[in-house]
Parts: sequence; C-alpha cells; structure tokens
Amino acid sequence: MKPIATTRSATGIETGKLAVWWVLASEVVIFGGLLASYVMHRLGHPEWADAAAVTNTTIGAVNTFVLLTSSLTAVLAHQAAERGDGPRAARFLGFTILGALTFIGIKAYEWSYEISHGYTIMSNTFWSFYYTAAGLHALHVIAGAIIMGFVAMDARKNLELHRVELIGIYWHFVDVVWIFLFPLLYIAK
Repeated sequence: MKPIATTRSATGIETGKLAVWWVLASEVVIFGGLLASYVMHRLGHPEWADAAAVTNTTIGAVNTFVLLTSSLTAVLAHQAAERGDGPRAARFLGFTILGALTFIGIKAYEWSYEISHGYTIMSNTFWSFYYTAAGLHALHVIAGAIIMGFVAMDARKNLELHRVELIGIYWHFVDVVWIFLFPLLYIAK
C-alpha cells in the first residue's frame, strides 16, 4: 500500500510523479540554457572546431552505448516492479547503476587523458563549455546512481516499488541530455 502522500492528487497525476516532472522541468531550463549558450558561442567562434577535434568520438560513442543500455535495464526494472517482482527490479536497477559507474569511469579516464595533454577548463572557451556541460551531466549520473541504490534496497524487499518508475523517469532524462551533448561536444567538429 502506498503512503497517502504518493496517491493524493489534484491533477490526476500521482504526487511523486508530478514532483519528478517538476524537477525535470527545472533541469531542462538549466541544461537548455547551457546548451543554447554553447550553440550560440559555437556559431560565433568557428575556431572551436579545432578544439572540438581533440575530443575522442569513440569514447563518446561508447559512453552513449553504455547510457542507452542502462536505460534499457531501467525499463526492465520498471516492468519487474509493475509485476510486483521487487527483487528482479532491484537486480535490473543494479545493472543500471553498473552502467552509471561505467560511464563515470570512462569519463574519468577521458578527462584525465585530456587534462594531462593540456586541455583544461582554462584552455579556452570551448573547453570551459565542454567541462561544464559534461561535468554537470556527470553529476546527474552520480546523483541518479545514488538515488537508484536507495530505491533498489527498498525494491529488493518489495517496498515502495512505485519509486522504480520515478527513478527511471529521471534516468531517461539523464540519457536524453547526453543524446544532445554527444553530437554537440564530440561529433560537430
């Protein structure tokens, strides 16, 4: 049985789900502003193509695959939760967390390589945008993995299974943001 706060609704949408959508709306404003600023600066600075040429498209593509795969496991977790199979949902959330950790590990390797070759946040405006956008995204990946860990602990006990969907909605947002970042930071050279 869900607590009353999660079932009450004046809008026809469960309170928890509405809260997640409000959070994501604010995140769209943050990432939208950052990406719009990036695009405007990129259009006005053709020399950014030289800096962007340094980014490793293969690493970006591998990280894209990792995130999209983790989205699949988030969907499978939601399906298991809908069937009332909390332990299975928790296992799929564990795979999603593994995807998040893999993404962060690859990003750490990539950044250490770039920084060791002199491409830092202070190198030029492209690298400032690159590290800010990718770093903000990475923080969202880390936050999602941590929250998912708590949701998985409850799901394993068949508790609060509705939260599996909520963290899944958040996780898909994180993936969609990366789908915008990948071409802007890695492909558009």
